[in-house]
Amino acid sequence: MMTADGVLSVLSLLQQARVAVWIGGGWGIDALLGEQTRDHGDLDLMHRQEQEPAVLAALTGAGFVETLDWRPVRFVVTAPDEREIDLHPLVFAEDGSATQASLEPSRPFVYPASAFVTGRIDGTPVPCLSAEQQVHFHQGYEPTEHDRHDMAQLRRVFGVATHF
Repeated sequence: MMTADGVLSVLSLLQQARVAVWIGGGWGIDALLGEQTRDHGDLDLMHRQEQEPAVLAALTGAGFVETLDWRPVRFVVTAPDEREIDLHPLVFAEDGSATQASLEPSRPFVYPASAFVTGRIDGTPVPCLSAEQQVHFHQGYEPTEHDRHDMAQLRRVFGVATHF
């Protein structure tokens, strides 16, 4: 289980390592909302691909070990207490947009510059993905109960259209 304190602790650790990250997934949506609306099994973080050695050094120093390697798309690190962080490497362009490799190399994930915003967890400002980017990433697959909950929250607060 990844708690709000756990998220803030990881962000603090990575800030000390001087790496840029953005929260996606369920915690990213709760950050946009400014409140925790459900339990979270992990933390999704986007990071600058060129900063990956520093990200790994900081997390390894805190006891995390790599438990899944799907590079260049993503990889997962897990702490001894079973907290998981799902890491997504991004390659940034000069205009502030970014791409992430996908399992289909000809169709990378695209992040416009406007996708990188600020939310709040326990009142603390945190970098996260925009509501529009979250909606974009929640399409093209069969949604889970958590996905349905998250999209309902974005509709409720931001009035955005979702696919489910």
